[in-house]
Amino acid sequence: MRIFLAGATGVIGTRLVPLLVGAGHVVAGMTRSASKAEQVRAAGAEPVVCDVYDLDALTAAVVAFRPDLVMHQLTDLPDDATLLPELAGANARIRTEGTRNLVAAARAAGAKRFLAQSIAWEPAGGRGQVIQDHEAAVLDIDGVVVKYGQFYGPGTYYEDELPTHPRVHVEDAAAQTIPLLEASSGVVILADTA
Repeated sequence: MRIFLAGATGVIGTRLVPLLVGAGHVVAGMTRSASKAEQVRAAGAEPVVCDVYDLDALTAAVVAFRPDLVMHQLTDLPDDATLLPELAGANARIRTEGTRNLVAAARAAGAKRFLAQSIAWEPAGGRGQVIQDHEAAVLDIDGVVVKYGQFYGPGTYYEDELPTHPRVHVEDAAAQTIPLLEASSGVVILADTA
């Protein structure tokens, strides 16, 4: 399968790329940072340097790759978790405008499948509507919404402690995403059971 992965250098994207390549998929890994292109190439994917907010460039990149599936693993979260409330608008924009642009690019490219990450908990500060609209946009094109629990493990906000439920180790989240490439449209929750 040809997979266009938006968010290839994020916390889960860096884990997904080698798993996807190892499973025999041809992967284009999108990052907005030219300095991270070599990281994507080293993981076995074709790097695509593009900003999700540049609809024309994004559409051209996705159309050129001809994916069977577009995977939306983009977030815009600060490195410091204490800044989350202050900078929540950036991640909300990824879930609204970013999702809209990826859906449009996937349609223009004739991609048959779309998979997007979401969260398995109710966000603070009234951001629930943003999440609902994001998920609805994915389901409207017969996509798969993967609602992850809070990530823990290396490179996450919870490297040395467990977050509250729902939660999932970031390595497990990546591994459990691979079988969902063939899933029917709908919502899947990936979280620890204990």
